[in-house]
Amino acid sequence: MTMLDTSSEGTAHATPGIPAVRLSGVTKRFGDGPTVIDDVSLDVAEGEFVCLLGASGCGKSTLLNLVAGLDAPTAGKVEVAGGSAALMFQEAALLPWLTAAQNVELALRLRGVGRRERRVRSSELLDLVRLRDAGGKRVHELSGGMRQRVAMARALAQESGVLLMDEPFAALDAITRDVLHEELVRIRESQSLTVLFVTHNVREAVRLGDRVVLLSSRPGRIAKEYPVSFEQPRRIESPEVAALSVTITDDLRAEIRRHGGQS
Repeated sequence: MTMLDTSSEGTAHATPGIPAVRLSGVTKRFGDGPTVIDDVSLDVAEGEFVCLLGASGCGKSTLLNLVAGLDAPTAGKVEVAGGSAALMFQEAALLPWLTAAQNVELALRLRGVGRRERRVRSSELLDLVRLRDAGGKRVHELSGGMRQRVAMARALAQESGVLLMDEPFAALDAITRDVLHEELVRIRESQSLTVLFVTHNVREAVRLGDRVVLLSSRPGRIAKEYPVSFEQPRRIESPEVAALSVTITDDLRAEIRRHGGQS
């Protein structure tokens, strides 16, 4: 379905009242193997930040790949506003022989953006992720947090209103992760992004999300959903985040015990 009004400038915007992402009875099996995801239906509203949470092997990343168009469902339907979404992986996956700016420009080049406009837009995106002076640095000169900022700028260069994030901060230390949480909230709000975010970290999910969706294990189904009603900015150690995190953690542990899985 076509849900975005697009232009040559800025991020595309979804038509009001229509979900930016819609999953309708989505099931996924790989070959003759067991069902990984079973009959998942989920709407993500324009501008909403939804976190997918669950034990290892519950199908979170598989679901994200289906939304990204990297794989097709065995049954059901995946619809994304404008037809495509930007994807940010756990690893930055930057090309080491290119500078930070050139890594961002590569995404623009693949979209057919001209050289002069690529340089201008790359500079704007690096400025957005607070790396204005790092454009000329190569990957080995960047810290882990800086690499993830470049990866975020590269994802934003795809100019999609939908951003998919697969545990992008899992490998970072706690302080760097907390800083990037703040940056992601700022960028999401300034760019009016819809975000679908996969994580194992319950507090991270509550810290960032407007809604947390808990998946069961083997096969992945929606077990519970939790609206996060308190406003941003939030802190990961705040009492409200901690209280809801305890509730979700208890439910997650119950799901793990029920299915005999491991987190």
